[in-house]
Amino acid sequence: MKKCLESVKIHIGQLHASRKPVEIFTLLGSCVSVCFHDPVSRIGGMNHILLPGKADLEQFDQSARYGINAMEILINRLQKEGAVKRNLRAKVFGGAHILRSVNEANSPGKRNLEFVFRFLEIESYPVISMDVGGSNARKIYFRTDTGDVRLKRVPAMYFGLLRREERRFTRQVKYELGKDGKVSIFTDI
Repeated sequence: MKKCLESVKIHIGQLHASRKPVEIFTLLGSCVSVCFHDPVSRIGGMNHILLPGKADLEQFDQSARYGINAMEILINRLQKEGAVKRNLRAKVFGGAHILRSVNEANSPGKRNLEFVFRFLEIESYPVISMDVGGSNARKIYFRTDTGDVRLKRVPAMYFGLLRREERRFTRQVKYELGKDGKVSIFTDI
């Protein structure tokens, strides 16, 4: 009997890296996912970026919702699993323009893609595959051992659900940024 492959679903602001064969999947609208794969060690991982840039770490934890955090945390986890940084190859997905109330030139999807491609270029990670932009949501299935990706287009009837989820996470991030951080003071006794 054939052994079933473990599946891991990631949501906005999450990521997963694995040494063992796993299929990671997520649903993307204006968010972007980068799938990294080391073909030598057969280790891979994927993130789900909501916003470009980085979290204010003085007020907030290391959130993978933000581009720089999501990229660096994922790369560090991959290395922890045994991947070699110079072997990593990237596949990029998402960045759709689904919020019709926002000008396409300023859309979250476009800004996310600009950030991701700039990061990959600066860090010299080759992009070997992509399906980005446009107005279609996507469901991505990524195999950590082979680096293979299956992509399913999401019908427009589900955009309302996707927009609500993205807005809810954006409001949550803004709320958390506004909260006071925890402070620990150490004194010699």
